[in-house]
Amino acid sequence: MHSFTVTFPDKTTRVFTEPVTGADLIPYFNTEPGPIVAIYVNNQLFSLTRSIDVQAEVLPVTTAVTEGSYVYRRTLCFVLAAAARELYPDLRLLIGHSLGYGYYYTLESSGNNISIDLADLERKMRAIIAADMMIETRYVSYGEAMDLFENSNQPDTYRLLCQTSKPKILINTLDGYSDLYFEPLLDKTGKLEVFELRAYGEGFLLRFPPTSHPDRLTDFEDIPQLFSVYAQSKKWGNLIGTSSVGQLNERVGTRKAKDYIEITETYQNKKIAEIADKIAEHSDVKVALIAGPSSSGKTTTSKKLSMQLRVLGYEPAIISIDDFYLGKDKTPLDEDGQPDYECLEALDVPLLNEILISLFNGEEVIMPSFDFKTGSRKFSDKKFRMDDRTILILEGIHAINDKLTPLVPREKKYKIYLSALTTLNLDDHNRIPTSDNRLIRRIVRDAQFRGKGAAGTISMWPSVQRGERLHIFPFQDKADIMFNSALDYELSVLKVYAEPLLRAVKPTQQEYSEATRLLTLLNHFMPIPSSYVPGQSIIREFIGESEFKY
Repeated sequence: MHSFTVTFPDKTTRVFTEPVTGADLIPYFNTEPGPIVAIYVNNQLFSLTRSIDVQAEVLPVTTAVTEGSYVYRRTLCFVLAAAARELYPDLRLLIGHSLGYGYYYTLESSGNNISIDLADLERKMRAIIAADMMIETRYVSYGEAMDLFENSNQPDTYRLLCQTSKPKILINTLDGYSDLYFEPLLDKTGKLEVFELRAYGEGFLLRFPPTSHPDRLTDFEDIPQLFSVYAQSKKWGNLIGTSSVGQLNERVGTRKAKDYIEITETYQNKKIAEIADKIAEHSDVKVALIAGPSSSGKTTTSKKLSMQLRVLGYEPAIISIDDFYLGKDKTPLDEDGQPDYECLEALDVPLLNEILISLFNGEEVIMPSFDFKTGSRKFSDKKFRMDDRTILILEGIHAINDKLTPLVPREKKYKIYLSALTTLNLDDHNRIPTSDNRLIRRIVRDAQFRGKGAAGTISMWPSVQRGERLHIFPFQDKADIMFNSALDYELSVLKVYAEPLLRAVKPTQQEYSEATRLLTLLNHFMPIPSSYVPGQSIIREFIGESEFKY
């Protein structure tokens, strides 16, 4: 066989004449914080058991980085599935959404209710981990995979396979139990020392450590309102028979997608109407405050809420927090020396509060506007005054943080938190992270309206997420109401726009691994034409041709 060179992070090289795995290369890496759980090969994430046989630049991945922590978590999920199958073979294990540093699970029975013992389940998992069992990754024929999952009490996995035409399928096997995962797992179970099972709701949580502290669990912080919103959306999806990607694809394949989109949009509009009704119940409320992470659809939700409030006889006026930026010269710098527009200190909080109080007192004010091209604020001669039926809608990342509106009495504020909670699963044991849904939205919008390629959006996404953890997520439980802005059909629409953008990211770019991961996710969705999307849908905020003006 021909020889090939492997280049390590310290720029040292080694020449090999036979294929090597990531596990083979571990001795050549310098000491890393935490165990090595995977490896980057030419900017693509490899499991430690995958062969390398070409010239490559390699980088170790540990649990101290995001990609490593996800390898750890996926493998925990696999061990849980194996343990549950051995102890409760007649029950169906279903993964749900994330809650804090944990995933919510339920166990379902087709017949009589069967109680489970979480202590027994955890003991079984720890026995598998203590044995440091090998995790085998191998390809099987399409027919063999279909036979395996048809008889495994995993109908959504079987359904997903029915809609692929790959001649061979990559499966993972642990002590005779096989399952399907679409991203790398650990090579052995022995590194999975930190976790717990915790009863919650009608199921339980599989809890794991955060990336920042991979050696320990954090205290559990419950967000019951967020869980309730997710549970409602999930229940509705089950009710109409679309809770997995396979079920969505069946609707597309049988030409029922348009009908499903209409039902989904109607359901979401109903939820926005319910928020308007809640606001109307509070006669003292003068301003609705809307916050949420990047690409959660705050702008469109503000416009749709405005319409619903008009139905109730109000005269809403939308105010953008962006118009209260101080400007380049007065904006604090971040750790990289760049203007930090996401921090509260970048806003003219005193001016905002002065204007709000003046409006509430019936005074006439002149509203500012911010020009992002020049990085400066200006005032027009356009004046504005509230009357008895006027209600303000204020949207932005800091909207429900009381430090933004400290002079506004609490009874005059109604706080709304948006979160794009994807309730679809890929299959029984593979979830779709909410952040992936928002990132794909952002990639499409940045390309459509800002001329930015996918690599640019992916590169700045970690910074966006840091800002969300600092400025948005700590205040979500302070909201009066939460709203799920995700639409379960949307990835089938966004796929058409996102796939060519992601394919433009090359293996020589650091963003290649994330781009290929997102492509793998989107590959499971059958496409839906954008012509099916209503003009006032939240999705139009990202793909364009909205009936709203932004």
